[in-house]
Amino acid sequence: MKMNNLQLEASLNELLSPQLIKDYCPNGLQVEGKKEVNKIITGVTASKALIEQAVQQNADAIVVHHGYFWKGESESIRGMKGERIRQLIKNDINLYAYHLPLDIHPQLGNNAQLAELLGIEVEGGLEGHPQSVAMYGRFSQPLTGEELAQRITRVLNREPLHIAPELANKPIKTVGWCTGGGQDFIELAASQQMDAYISGEISERTTYSAREMGVHYFAAGHHATERYGVKALGEWLAEQHGLDVTFIDIDNPV
Repeated sequence: MKMNNLQLEASLNELLSPQLIKDYCPNGLQVEGKKEVNKIITGVTASKALIEQAVQQNADAIVVHHGYFWKGESESIRGMKGERIRQLIKNDINLYAYHLPLDIHPQLGNNAQLAELLGIEVEGGLEGHPQSVAMYGRFSQPLTGEELAQRITRVLNREPLHIAPELANKPIKTVGWCTGGGQDFIELAASQQMDAYISGEISERTTYSAREMGVHYFAAGHHATERYGVKALGEWLAEQHGLDVTFIDIDNPV
């Protein structure tokens, strides 16, 4: 089944409501290609490797979480960015990108998908409003830090970096989390008496925050924690619109 590329953008915008949140990049159709879309490749980041896969599979569109045109980057289309965009235009491939709107969607978002995978009962937004990027919830049964690390490893196929608090045997019942580069929400999680906090990345300062504020911290990988929103979004497109969608996971250890 084919769909007009602008109608596809309108459908994604209706689902993800990008107008409700301030972001670091434009959300929606970033690079326009052919008018009719059927074959779609989804992935975490619009890297050269993902574009090459889309070209090989004769895709009409790519849908990603990390697209282009980030605030603060050079506006010049040259070098690595130029090569990526040149390949999209040369092969008439549409590029759609949804960043924070795909993090926060209550069913298909990265945070919601990670919670489902890890068995977290979602209770709300850590920031206290519907567009909160970070979330909080609880496990049905308390876990030790080692048990949660093992669960993350099993689910994401990646061993997390676990920074234990000074009371290392503190059980984990409540948990805050934010996929990707959300490590700085750890202090907000601690202020709300969360036993643990999970994100993708870690900063040098995060270690001391975890130890001194009494929170287990798990750095589970930026890429690894953000595979599942765009994958779920692709499955939604296939189910709702009958499009041919394939998720491609380009390996990334970060």
